[in-house]
Amino acid sequence: MPKKKLQELSQTHGKLEDTQYKTLDQIWGDDGSSRYKTSNLQDYLNYLSELNKSDLQDHAKKIGLIPIDNRETLTKRLEAEFRKYMSMFKLPKNSENLVNLDKKSKDVLSEGK
Repeated sequence: MPKKKLQELSQTHGKLEDTQYKTLDQIWGDDGSSRYKTSNLQDYLNYLSELNKSDLQDHAKKIGLIPIDNRETLTKRLEAEFRKYMSMFKLPKNSENLVNLDKKSKDVLSEGK
């Protein structure tokens, strides 16, 4: 069997190229539901409403927030943290193509390369 030239070879990796990943967990298939047990905001808010104050504060500690005494403020902070965390999993693939720059601007931005 004759050897193939390098230009004739092709390789595939099987990875879907529709999203841009920021963490190793995302590459390994995490969709964001591992940290909060859901990726749906309404389900998460329902979960928070079912917790008593002590459990809500414990949940805030697990997430990495400082638990405060005001339940409403703590719930809003947890919701904001959930939204911020879930936004990492919804990045467009080619975000640099969204902005059209003229040649002079592109030259200035590429000077650091």
